[in-house]
Amino acid sequence: MVKPVILTYEGLKKLEEELEYLKVVKRPEITEKIKQARAFGDLSENSEYDEAKNEQAFVEGRIATIEAMLRNAKVIDEEDIMIDAVNIGCRVKVYDEDSKEEVEYAIVGSTEADPMNYKISDESPIGKALLGKKVGDVVTVEVPVGIIKLKILEIRK
Repeated sequence: MVKPVILTYEGLKKLEEELEYLKVVKRPEITEKIKQARAFGDLSENSEYDEAKNEQAFVEGRIATIEAMLRNAKVIDEEDIMIDAVNIGCRVKVYDEDSKEEVEYAIVGSTEADPMNYKISDESPIGKALLGKKVGDVVTVEVPVGIIKLKILEIRK
């Protein structure tokens, strides 16, 4: 059985936009590059041709990956997000007891994870530790820099 790809509506829209861009803009660009590179003659020593073919393989692979993800997508409906405990699709404000800082995370499926923008996967150490917990709970999480303690301050949609 294929594992569902959990997405928010925002994540679904981003994937659909990327797929559209790759099919409508990138594919024709690469086809044109290949055509131009062929015009240079001998393909055995034609770096432009090799580069264009590699780019084509990458783009076609990405298109196939996105199409597979969309086929197996399970979109989290904001109406279904319960905020009595941490779930995928909610935002969680936590207090880091070590750094004495408040941080807000969006809990998302692994496809949408973007830690630099505080979108963490439900499969990440912090995401896993927070799932199912309630406001007031303190979780201890092992992360690459050591062990951190997070107190859940707020859960919202």
